[in-house]
Amino acid sequence: MNRDFDLVVLSHLRWGFVYQRPNHLMARAARERRVFFLEEPVFDDGPARIETAQVADSLVVGTPHLPVGTGPAEAEAAQRELLRDFLAARGVERPVLWFYTPMALPIAEGIDASLVVYDCMDELSGFRGAPPELVTRERQLFARADLVFTGGQSLYEAKRAAHRSVHAFPSSVDAAHFERARATPDEPADQRDIAHPRVGYFGVIDERLDLELLASLADARPDRQFVMIGPVVKIDEASLPRRANLHYLGGKTYSELPAYLAHWDAAMMPFALNEATRFISPTKTLEYLAAGKPVVSTAIRDVVIPYGVAGVVHIADAQTFPAAVDAALGGDPDAHRAAADAVVARTSWDKTWRSMARLIEDALPRHHVAANAAAANTNHTEERDSCSTI
Repeated sequence: MNRDFDLVVLSHLRWGFVYQRPNHLMARAARERRVFFLEEPVFDDGPARIETAQVADSLVVGTPHLPVGTGPAEAEAAQRELLRDFLAARGVERPVLWFYTPMALPIAEGIDASLVVYDCMDELSGFRGAPPELVTRERQLFARADLVFTGGQSLYEAKRAAHRSVHAFPSSVDAAHFERARATPDEPADQRDIAHPRVGYFGVIDERLDLELLASLADARPDRQFVMIGPVVKIDEASLPRRANLHYLGGKTYSELPAYLAHWDAAMMPFALNEATRFISPTKTLEYLAAGKPVVSTAIRDVVIPYGVAGVVHIADAQTFPAAVDAALGGDPDAHRAAADAVVARTSWDKTWRSMARLIEDALPRHHVAANAAAANTNHTEERDSCSTI
């Protein structure tokens, strides 16, 4: 891939939160070029600044810090100035701008980008607390973007009419990482005393989970143990159902997940069916399958197709979830692993990044030709207007 440009990423997700799509893709991009990953701001008592962390040889994470009490318009203006100075200090010229959130669009005003990419990994407007201007900003980002990637097939279908170059890139997997679970690593201490059979979930615990389903599942199967791993976000921890067979172990690092997963008997995705989950493509689906675990999920569209149709994920609703867990636990593990391995082998984050990189490579010359043509047309118009005033 062309190594002549830097990649500047504007993200609503923090690099150190949960290791997911932006982390996987940008870690691979940084093998080829400099990547600058800019997070949303934090507010404290210090001066306006960007604090940086070098997370890989060519990957820098920048976190803007703004004074407490800074208003929204002031915050955007301050971040715009901070970003300009940040890039100038590092000799970044005409980068590829990569957006994860349309809300960052005003921050990037004035940046002369060689290409603009919008990786639309979620329908953010459906999430709790979404800013009202997000829909308008997304329309503006579609107008500026040269390429749009979507985090799943259903999201692709929802967005493809909004832009001339939309490409579906569903969640992928680092299979080798999760295949470590098959080697049965040592049991983590905080899971060791939980009885079997165990059915587990890892990921963010937020409004996308069906907490009523989780409670009824625990009640319906008191002889099963349900392990929940992940940070609790945007919901009150007091709203989480509490049962003797429900175990909340908190957030874990990406490197720790295979050791937990290794000692589960099945995995689950008890998602609610709401606006926040309408277009999701859960990364954990393939991660569970790479570990060789049977999986039970509610009817998330991008899980039903292709994984439910392929027979590697049991699809259930609130009423049928307990029976689906029974079926997953009682299935033929060798047959399931063979089918799961065939599905997992079709994709990887390496393949996904290579495909995205090719689209960027192809789009760069077209962008330069269009930009030069626009500049020439502007110059021609200015010359004509100048002559007409003589």
